[in-house]
Amino acid sequence: MIKSALIFGYGSIGSRHASILKKNFKLNKIYIFTKKKIQGFTVIKKLQNIKKLKIDYFVIASPTSKHLKNLEFIEKNFKNKKILVEKPLFHRDIKKNFKKNKIYVGYNLRFNNLIRYVKDFIKGKKIIDIKITCNSYLPDWRPKKNYTKTSSASKLLGGGVILELSHELDYIRWLFGDFKIKFIDFGKCSNLKINTEDYLKLFGKIKNTNLSVDLNYYSRINKRTIYIDGLDFSLLADLISGELNINNKGKIFSKKFSQEKNDSYIKQHRNILINKGTQVCSFIFAKQTISFIKNKKKWKKRN
Repeated sequence: MIKSALIFGYGSIGSRHASILKKNFKLNKIYIFTKKKIQGFTVIKKLQNIKKLKIDYFVIASPTSKHLKNLEFIEKNFKNKKILVEKPLFHRDIKKNFKKNKIYVGYNLRFNNLIRYVKDFIKGKKIIDIKITCNSYLPDWRPKKNYTKTSSASKLLGGGVILELSHELDYIRWLFGDFKIKFIDFGKCSNLKINTEDYLKLFGKIKNTNLSVDLNYYSRINKRTIYIDGLDFSLLADLISGELNINNKGKIFSKKFSQEKNDSYIKQHRNILINKGTQVCSFIFAKQTISFIKNKKKWKKRN
């Protein structure tokens, strides 16, 4: 029975997790590890003070560069606990394993209603071509903050389009399986004031299926889509509008899915706390994604 939780970090994502846990789960206590002054939660400012607490569930929502340190602290002082680490897992390829606690990684798009429908629809079907697109404008991500001061703009803090938009790399493998790269290009081409890459272009193969991936955060028109061509169908899923369009052997099917902002986060927490995390991204799966990302320079040299 989960009675208490502690969240590392109280930025935009940390505050969202705190609000979701408070409103949707019957926890006796929610602690926040932060230097900020906040109301409605018990604030812990020193790591040493956490050791004295009885915590059942940890959520790591600190900057990516601090994830390893947070995990090491929990591993040293607690055991048999559940831990959700926000994506991406790490900002570099870490070989270390953690065995005392159960770790999950927050690729919550696995709980998006539209993506789950796509997963069920393509099961057993022959796919010949996949196009994945995620284009957005970084300054619009957090309108109340100066984007140049956020972790998304800093290589040191684990920013950059490849890590920040790694949701796409996770659900590609989750939906279709592992892929081999045929061509990859990434870098910075915009006038955004960041010291990270702002685009990724990737072409690959999933067995005999073509794969193309287009990620950036300099586009002022948001686009987040999955386009699939099969032998006898074509499918377009718009993850922003929630619209799905399928031409299946000449028959047209359209459906609109609810895109309630916190729905996938709530389902992710529920799966961890109630259903043993069977559908959440595992620590090992997320480590493989990070290993791929950190090997991107090696792949680029092969082009």
